[in-house]
Amino acid sequence: MPELPEVEVCRLGISPHIINQSVTGVVVRNARLRWPIPDEVKLLVGQKVLRIDRRSKYLMLRFDSGTLLIHLGMSGTIRIIDEKTPIVKHDHFDLAFDNNKVLRFNDPRRFGAVLWLEQHQDEQGFLAKLGPEPLSDDFLHGYLFIKAKKRTVPIKTFLMNNQVVVGVGNIYANEALFKAGILPTTKAGKITKKRLDQLTDIIKQVLAAAIEQGGTTLKDFTQPDGRPGYFVQQLMVYGRAGKKCLVCETILEEVRQAGRSSVFCSQCQKA
Repeated sequence: MPELPEVEVCRLGISPHIINQSVTGVVVRNARLRWPIPDEVKLLVGQKVLRIDRRSKYLMLRFDSGTLLIHLGMSGTIRIIDEKTPIVKHDHFDLAFDNNKVLRFNDPRRFGAVLWLEQHQDEQGFLAKLGPEPLSDDFLHGYLFIKAKKRTVPIKTFLMNNQVVVGVGNIYANEALFKAGILPTTKAGKITKKRLDQLTDIIKQVLAAAIEQGGTTLKDFTQPDGRPGYFVQQLMVYGRAGKKCLVCETILEEVRQAGRSSVFCSQCQKA
């Protein structure tokens, strides 16, 4: 599943091609995604994309009359292609623009979403319960400590709760906890404010670095055969279970938490 840095890089990649462009056509080939694509999206013809924002892992295309929400789900990708680019399997949704470009959404597993918020009103509550953006000023020292009080859930599961903070997915939770020296199994409520404040700074650093590394893939969003997704990164622990720690050479261990893999170093990380 694409995580916050991948979605932010997607936003950066598609923005120059469709901002201030007017929609000339809407094609829904398969409306049966995680939620049905609403018929209202066809009313976008003639409207101009004013800007593209991101909230958590939702892309938000802003129009005068409302907001088009796009979520990539587990396998979704977005490309900006020429209007004559052949359709391939799982190309479910197109927005065509007056510069002869098409935003095309492909999703083999159909866990993604294309939704419409009329007059920008989130009546279904897709965004209402989301926590702060980790790269914003709302995610500041003391916040995690307040949220973690009396919580017995493991710190990694706690960080991946979008109601606590958005966008700290499995990859970046693993990496941030390693850099902070905290075992992923430690109870959130048992961690001191000092350590949680350090973790806050590290989460910001890890996500910002991933977005910067992803900048090398911006051109992929305009390649007809491209499949933008995870980009090459310098990962310390994620996906390295059974290998030597890059810091102390202890063999990295792995446990399952809430169905996800947690990789850690028993020497570098403590409860």
